[in-house]
Amino acid sequence: MEKTKKIGDIDLHYRQSGSGAQTVILLHGWGCDLHIFDVLHTQTAHDFTVYTLDLPGFGKSSEPPTIWGIEDYTAHLEAFVKAENIENPILIGHSFGGRMSILYASRNPTAKVVLIGSAGVKPTRSLNWYAKVYSYKTAKNVLPLLVGKRKAQEWIDDYRQQAGSADYNSASPQMRGILSKVVNEDLQHVMPKISAPTLLIWGEEDTATPLADAKVMEKLIPDAGLVSFKGAGHYVFLERKGEVNIVIDNFLQS
Repeated sequence: MEKTKKIGDIDLHYRQSGSGAQTVILLHGWGCDLHIFDVLHTQTAHDFTVYTLDLPGFGKSSEPPTIWGIEDYTAHLEAFVKAENIENPILIGHSFGGRMSILYASRNPTAKVVLIGSAGVKPTRSLNWYAKVYSYKTAKNVLPLLVGKRKAQEWIDDYRQQAGSADYNSASPQMRGILSKVVNEDLQHVMPKISAPTLLIWGEEDTATPLADAKVMEKLIPDAGLVSFKGAGHYVFLERKGEVNIVIDNFLQS
């Protein structure tokens, strides 16, 4: 059943299924919505009460009213958990949803955590990346003085389309600001505070959140174990659906 609930300033859309005593919350990655987890949601609902959220700014949920960071997103998740009277949830987070899972579990009672290609380790930037960023910032400041605001904006938009990531280009102006903020937030300092058993699932060919990030998390999270899949990428839970679902099911039932 899909529902919408007002949590703070956000109309939060979500799917709820199952009637198990233990609750699982599925948190999707950037640019996705709750339907990315349709198969896993249905499978998990056989034994658990399962919520899959459209995170604020995605799917049918409204956008944040200001430029949120991971603290704001996690506080919103905490408010939702409280509103639904959920205790000690199991969190399953992919990519951006993994960021929220990490911060939530570092400061709240959590039964278990599954991180799939999770973000949270600040990426190492290449010289080419810095060149793009500072060229863009320089263009925004200098071009209006040289060619006028209208022409400058046309050139800047064209440059962004060529140099920007697909996630950035497809986002609204508000969500672009949020993406720029959250992508640089490093959560390594809170990982040792996670006491819940944690399963890390990774594709070995993941270029968005490399396998090296998973190995950092495995070292920092006290009770963490890593399962990696050869030939799979950032969406390992879709690419190797059957195997990943079995691994998750065994972890949840253990």
